[in-house]
Amino acid sequence: HLTLQNKNLPSLLFFWCPNQYVLGLFMIYMSTQVDALLGDGHGRGPDVAALTVTFFLFEFLAATQDIAVDGWALTMLSRENVGYASTCNSVGQTAGYFLGNVLFLALESASFCNKYLRFEPQPRGIVTLSDFLFFWGAVFLVTTTLVAFLKKENQELIPAKEETKGITDTYKLLFSIIKMPAVLTFCLLILTSKVGFSAADAVTGLKLVEEGVPKEHLALLAVPMVPLQIILPLVISKYTAGPQPLNTFYKAMPYRLLLGLEFAFLVWWAPKVKHEGGFPVYYYAVVVLSYALHQITLYSMYVAIMAFNAKVSDPLIGGTYMTLLNTVSNLGGNWPSTVALWLVDPLTVKECAGAQGHTCATAAAAELCSAAGGSCLTTLDGYYVESVVCLILGFAWWFFLGPKFKKLQEEGPSSWKCKRSN
Repeated sequence: HLTLQNKNLPSLLFFWCPNQYVLGLFMIYMSTQVDALLGDGHGRGPDVAALTVTFFLFEFLAATQDIAVDGWALTMLSRENVGYASTCNSVGQTAGYFLGNVLFLALESASFCNKYLRFEPQPRGIVTLSDFLFFWGAVFLVTTTLVAFLKKENQELIPAKEETKGITDTYKLLFSIIKMPAVLTFCLLILTSKVGFSAADAVTGLKLVEEGVPKEHLALLAVPMVPLQIILPLVISKYTAGPQPLNTFYKAMPYRLLLGLEFAFLVWWAPKVKHEGGFPVYYYAVVVLSYALHQITLYSMYVAIMAFNAKVSDPLIGGTYMTLLNTVSNLGGNWPSTVALWLVDPLTVKECAGAQGHTCATAAAAELCSAAGGSCLTTLDGYYVESVVCLILGFAWWFFLGPKFKKLQEEGPSSWKCKRSN
């Protein structure tokens, strides 16, 4: 179904394999250190500085790998089929998310394992984080070795002329790419396009856990979504593989914004249906349905952006170019989520009940309230404030900037082609 063009594959394979080995060895090493880094929960807390360095190294290695994979997508697929790169990407990420998040949380939960997988209860789950890291580190080493030895390249094909001669030259070219009017406009628009989803995407899960929904139950609710998440990119790719993939992004946006209010309703509804045994089945059914609708809109937008990035990326610096656009797209979703998480507490209004003359405006004031025999009661949750504000900002972007975003599809290939200044 997909036409292959193998130019540049030997260099990409040579670039990808060492990075995979480093990732595998790093995970195996971290399996021996992760328990100490997370703390024992009995007076010794997590080592935040070491964890920050660890996650930075993980992200650095994963981003390096991502550049090679993006380069493969552009060099292996013909230009008319390059839109399917987003389908491969989203299906692979879905499988990885299921194995690394849903399955792990279930097997790591002692309550889940004791209830469903064991005959005799035990204090720990079947799998620990240390075991998980060691296993996947070994898998990285084995699979990379198999690819290195079994993947045969066509040595008769002469690689295309390299567009860059080193790291410095590459960054200079990236800077010239960003300065191009079409790319700069795309970056500015995509960096602001996901502000309207920040409260729903970043805060809803935490609020549900805060209201008593077990996190392992939330993880298990994602299991029915896996077939949907695999099928969706295949269906959506029929609409995004053409010349105007951003139309799908634009059409899905208002539905995703409205689902943000639906998520806020689920959080508000949770304490009202909670009982001693947990939550009723119908509540979980509504959560699954809401999440399924959200996934349809999310994947419609995600696959559309990935298809557009693959469509406009210049193959001469394809992996770096496409990763640049994908990184900006990801940043457009990450920075609003960070801001949304940070603003929840400042936007929350609390009052001190039972201790006259005290407030709960700050952490110190809340401690004084408790010391005086009072308790802080939430009168207005900042999450609901954010949900309404995000809805307004999201529809404002969709109405005023959305049409300009779609017009980027009318730009000719020359508007996206690398222009060197030498």
